[in-house]
Amino acid sequence: MTDLAIYDMDRTVTRRATYTPFLLHCAARRAPWRLLALPLVVGSMLLYVAKLIDRGMLKEINHRLLLGREIHSDVLRPLVASFAEATLRNNIRPGARAAIARDKSEGRRVVMATASYRFYACAIAERLGFDDTIGTNSILGLDARVHAKIDGVNCYGPAKLKMIEAWLAAEGVTRAHVRFYSDHASDAPVFEWSDEPVAVNPHDRLARLAKERGWPVEDWG
Repeated sequence: MTDLAIYDMDRTVTRRATYTPFLLHCAARRAPWRLLALPLVVGSMLLYVAKLIDRGMLKEINHRLLLGREIHSDVLRPLVASFAEATLRNNIRPGARAAIARDKSEGRRVVMATASYRFYACAIAERLGFDDTIGTNSILGLDARVHAKIDGVNCYGPAKLKMIEAWLAAEGVTRAHVRFYSDHASDAPVFEWSDEPVAVNPHDRLARLAKERGWPVEDWG
């Protein structure tokens, strides 16, 4: 039996979202000419807002525009590392660091579960002391090239809970007590499943839900 502390990443551990900044970071350092595609990136976001595409397709489109259809993992690795270092310097909530330290001191297995791509979320999580990372997977070809295509499903909403449960089964982990942190109501399935849900700097819809359910609310700065 294992005590777990599971954290969402964007706007929970971090102050700001990371996906588009990650793509911009990579484009600016590897192929600045790709920044000319920013109007198309904005257009894809408008398509998402209009519900003409889903979040998964939005990710794939913007990945293709700013990183290309495929990129060798050896080329991607230093870009991931430099972005992770920049994130730790400028985009981590102070309260997140304190919570991670507390959960680890209590002997909990500390896990990040994020809709962001696992290949860069893992680099951030490792630097913060997380034990494991669950996230959206991208297709890795036999030639070690990362493709602008999601492998499986986007780790968001109900899919996040399914991916957490699949991870538990794959790791052979039997849950004892689960503490879960997130800023967003899209994580309601995981909040309801956890033993100790904590709303962190919640947006309006989650703040209302936390009040209805009696979930604690924390400000991590």
